[in-house]
Amino acid sequence: MFDLFYDSEDFKKDAPEQVVEKFLAKCAPLAGVDGSFSLTFVSPETIKELNRDYRNKDEVTDILTFALEDDDEFPDFSFQEDAPEKEYGDVFICLERMKENANTFGVSEREELLRLCLHGLLHLAGNDHKTNDFATEPMLIRQEEILNILKGSFIS
Repeated sequence: MFDLFYDSEDFKKDAPEQVVEKFLAKCAPLAGVDGSFSLTFVSPETIKELNRDYRNKDEVTDILTFALEDDDEFPDFSFQEDAPEKEYGDVFICLERMKENANTFGVSEREELLRLCLHGLLHLAGNDHKTNDFATEPMLIRQEEILNILKGSFIS
């Protein structure tokens, strides 16, 4: 079970609700998330504010993940009340930064969108990485394995 939010209806153009919902439903179990979570698409201003307030980094980032088990000082943005299943936490994705990533890495915006969604789920499941080295970081290697399994169904 997950909740999907858009800070602006305009964000649905770059992250179509139906595509994101289907992808999350398929990749959550593969990422090890078998409970509830939320994913919100936000503006650069919002993600910068969250990054500043909760990570002491006054900069725009592509994704922030607040796993409920990470730290007591991270906020609980969940909208689940009395949920019978495990609550994992909340993911925030900045679509403007996602587009920049896609351009930088030479991939489609859809592929980068899926990668960020999956990346957030892996963090919620307790995975972490010290670097962004896709060749040596176990979490990032797993991320790309799962993405390669699923992306054919979501990228034309």
